[in-house]
Amino acid sequence: MADWSPSTYLKFEDERTRPARDLLAQVRLAAPARVVDLGCGPGNSTELLLARWPGAEVTALDSSPAMVTEAAARVPGARVIEADVATWQPDGVYDVIYANATFQWVPDHLEVMARLLGALAPGGVLAVQMPDNVREPSHALMAETARADERWRVRLAEAQRPPLPSVTTYYDRLRPLASRVDLWHTHYHHPLAGPAAIVEWVRATGLRRFLEALAPDEQPEFLAAYQAGIAAAYPPAADGKVLLRFPRLFVIAER
Repeated sequence: MADWSPSTYLKFEDERTRPARDLLAQVRLAAPARVVDLGCGPGNSTELLLARWPGAEVTALDSSPAMVTEAAARVPGARVIEADVATWQPDGVYDVIYANATFQWVPDHLEVMARLLGALAPGGVLAVQMPDNVREPSHALMAETARADERWRVRLAEAQRPPLPSVTTYYDRLRPLASRVDLWHTHYHHPLAGPAAIVEWVRATGLRRFLEALAPDEQPEFLAAYQAGIAAAYPPAADGKVLLRFPRLFVIAER
């Protein structure tokens, strides 16, 4: 799979960073000694951790070389490393393990979360936010567009990431390992310039897996068909903008 694009991801930096702030606001620790940002991306979330806890040792990691390079330049106060969240092993005890929009990409991520929760210091916090939007038109239309054309149907059959488990599944797995588990959904409604802006948003995340499975000369046709579906699913508001509804799941588990 091609590397992630920091510049494409950061086109909607304010919108992408808002849930990172909302997650951090619910971490009830005043002065953690060691903090790690799993799947730090271009460093926008790591920047929040450094500002909240300037005295902490902050580590940031990502599996994307491009994202690691971007983050290292943006947050020189953190130790930034290239690593896969699925297999990363803590180098000692952490007080906060933080992951904004990361675990939805990790296979068997609930088991990884349970393992990492067990590696926290007593009183430590696992703080996780994940997009829960696979059933939203923005993502459902990717799969529908692929199924509608026999040229793409087979190649793109596995391009969509699976939906998240139920909140009860998360609670039942993490509660025996934690003193407290808090779960909630937030539905953001982002005003964007139009259907093309929605397409540009998802190009940096879910749509990239579909496009990478297509030849370069096929991609414009797929994008045109997908954008036509987006235009029908997201009618303009009175000011001409479209509202991208974006559900996200938040999980706080305290050791």
